[in-house]
Amino acid sequence: MQKKPITNKLLWIFAIGQFGWSLLSGIVSNWMVYYYTGSPDAQNPNTGIFASGITQNPILFKLTLFGLVLAVGRIFDAVTDPLIAGWSDRSNYKGGRRIPFMKAIAIPFALVTIGLFTLPQSGSVAVNDVTLFVLLMVFYLFMTIFCTPYNALIAELGDTQEHRINVSTYISFTFIAGQSISFMLPNVAGMLEGAVGQAGSIRLAVAIMATVACIAMMIPSLYIKERDYIDSKPSETKAFSSLLKTFQNGQFRRFVYSDVIYFFALTLFQTGLAFYETKLMEIEDTWTFVLTATMTFISVLLYPVVNKLAPKLGKKKLIVTGFFAYAVVFLITSLCGKGLHWGFIIAVCAAVPMAILGILPQACVADVAELSRLETGEDRSGMFFAARTFAFKMGQAIAMVVFTSITVAETAASYRMTAAVATVTCLIGACLFLLYNEKMILGKIEALKAEKQA
Repeated sequence: MQKKPITNKLLWIFAIGQFGWSLLSGIVSNWMVYYYTGSPDAQNPNTGIFASGITQNPILFKLTLFGLVLAVGRIFDAVTDPLIAGWSDRSNYKGGRRIPFMKAIAIPFALVTIGLFTLPQSGSVAVNDVTLFVLLMVFYLFMTIFCTPYNALIAELGDTQEHRINVSTYISFTFIAGQSISFMLPNVAGMLEGAVGQAGSIRLAVAIMATVACIAMMIPSLYIKERDYIDSKPSETKAFSSLLKTFQNGQFRRFVYSDVIYFFALTLFQTGLAFYETKLMEIEDTWTFVLTATMTFISVLLYPVVNKLAPKLGKKKLIVTGFFAYAVVFLITSLCGKGLHWGFIIAVCAAVPMAILGILPQACVADVAELSRLETGEDRSGMFFAARTFAFKMGQAIAMVVFTSITVAETAASYRMTAAVATVTCLIGACLFLLYNEKMILGKIEALKAEKQA
């Protein structure tokens, strides 16, 4: 049966789902450390507002319980990625191989996000520690169940090079939109504080944002009829065999080497962003959204430029440029002084690499997955994206441990050190990405498609 043509409108509808899970992810990654660790001051009284409820002192060398919980969560998340990817690749549901997973998990995913800021609040620190750990594991499991099939659709809806770049552009826009809205959490909480108090306003703000995120995740799940657009056949390869086969792809490994290091550096920076602004620049946390919105606005303006330059210059050259640009941003952060102007300097400078690295890496994975499909006749798109997330989440897990260990003293010097470490590792990632051979991959894709048509 002839499949319906994939249009840019369809790709935009698909991208709305990215806004939803990005918003939930942003709430947890940007604000859990801020609200569950640290100490309040006159300018930012909500810093560490939930800290008294969980163990704060280092429990092993300089490793804190919270840092270990976050790290174990990312490792658990990474391990479940190939399991869910294998399940999705091998599935043959009436609604398709991907959409049924997204539809089933959207509501539970939003609910557990609310629970993370609500349930670990009993009078027992031990109970709170266990509750936080369990909820975080469930949060990451639900995120994997939604995101792994979702990411597989990037390659499957990206049936041409143009569509792969376009869908990567659209989901990058909705991703940073979700991340940016998540930075509004203190602003929304501030508007609600008079009615429900400090702690209650934060929980209510999380609930409101999680509801919006849930609706966004349901839109592509309800609108896109997967089998109308994709002629997908269940994979016969089991999960870990498929994962091993994926990592045996030399070009994919070269991509992943740099990706792991990049996400290690970026996670250090993102986790510390609220602290850089409040502790180093000494500005109110309510400015976080304004600065993030500025960065996002400039980055979005650059999207059409990146979208047009990628086919002409190649994704590889632009990605390496993005690495070096982020390294400059991290270096500026490690040296910044007091004042709001430093926040705007960093926001403007970060917009360039955000635009590049928000769009193009997904397109690279889609290219590799497409070449593998053409060479083997087996569509394992889910596993390629899961293998990528498996790898970079390991980098994120290490970053969580490193950040909470370096900053256990809560001094300005410790926060500067995290930005300095991010600078060095980002430069290493740029050098490693030079090993990736984009021209060979695209050349083989075109040759195999031409051979098939002939």
